[in-house]
Amino acid sequence: MEEEQQGIRTEICSSGKEKPKSDQLEFGTIFTDHMFMMDYTADKGWHDPRIVPYEPLNIEPSAMVFHYGQSVFEGMKAYLTSDGDAQLFRPQRNFSRMNHSNSRLCIPPIDEAFALKALKQLVGLEKDWIPEAEGTSLYIRPFIISTEAFLGVAPSSHYKFIIILSPVGAYYKEGINPVKIAVEHDYVRTVKGGTGEAKTGGNYAASLKAQEMAAEGIAQVLWLDGVERKYIEEVGSMNVFFKIDGTVVTPALNGSILEGVTRNSVIQLLKYWNVPVEERKLSMEEVIQAHKDGKLEEAFGAGTAAVISPIGELVRGEKHIEINEGNTGAIAKRLYDTLTGIQYGKIEDPFDWVEKVKDLKQTTLKASG
Repeated sequence: MEEEQQGIRTEICSSGKEKPKSDQLEFGTIFTDHMFMMDYTADKGWHDPRIVPYEPLNIEPSAMVFHYGQSVFEGMKAYLTSDGDAQLFRPQRNFSRMNHSNSRLCIPPIDEAFALKALKQLVGLEKDWIPEAEGTSLYIRPFIISTEAFLGVAPSSHYKFIIILSPVGAYYKEGINPVKIAVEHDYVRTVKGGTGEAKTGGNYAASLKAQEMAAEGIAQVLWLDGVERKYIEEVGSMNVFFKIDGTVVTPALNGSILEGVTRNSVIQLLKYWNVPVEERKLSMEEVIQAHKDGKLEEAFGAGTAAVISPIGELVRGEKHIEINEGNTGAIAKRLYDTLTGIQYGKIEDPFDWVEKVKDLKQTTLKASG
């Protein structure tokens, strides 16, 4: 069945997949019935927006993305409230960041307002895929890949913009419980002037070796700057914060750190609560000294996938730095409760971060039938 809604062609799949039970959810292994797609060519620009059944892509083996890595992606979530409503958390900021990444990777910009409209239609159509259990959500992965069949090193003239959806449980099996993080000292992820502040696949490919070599029980790797190897940058999938002597400190954006949406939300919340917060250069030695002086009170990561992930221990070679006796700190817990409370509609949203989504499933079926 096919129809057009607000300029977006919609093809409804004939039979839906069986939806998983909430207690069977892992992160990013199951995908919904439909996906959004749009194409770009140099002569037409972005065109043919459509919602179609989720299926394999048909692209040439010579597509440039396979050879030169010209791609960007985003990560966000849809949440189900106790009233059964679907809502998004700051999606405009994600699409704005996607265009920032596009600029760095020489990918044509998308219309952010149209991308949000398309996302709302897709999520509205797939609303019954949003799991209801505590801590679960519908993960949203928008991405753009270069598809021109050409083996020359140059920006592609053809692209696909795709959004897929996946019902998920917790990113870390520990949930809100503290995780163990290893400080990386052999490898670097990126440097200022590189692609660190863009959300592109190559950054994550560059991080895999360190994660693979980390000891068992290590949840993530903490990256230091690529030049002096002394200043803290970010964790593999999160920005990072340290509470030192009453002040929350996070590394300043320096051209090699991703500007996280959750990072920005955390900073706004801390200022709203009148908790001292600083964005500045932060060396690993300063953190170690603060721990020795008894002033390192908390550490936590912040990102879309895990929301807030307390850090209970830093591992640097043979040195183990236990933080807050391995317990979740008060600030991390308050941030987690507040952010998830806003996301799931349990508490007031004083920042207008939430974007409501209409349930389009029944409307679409009636129109098609």
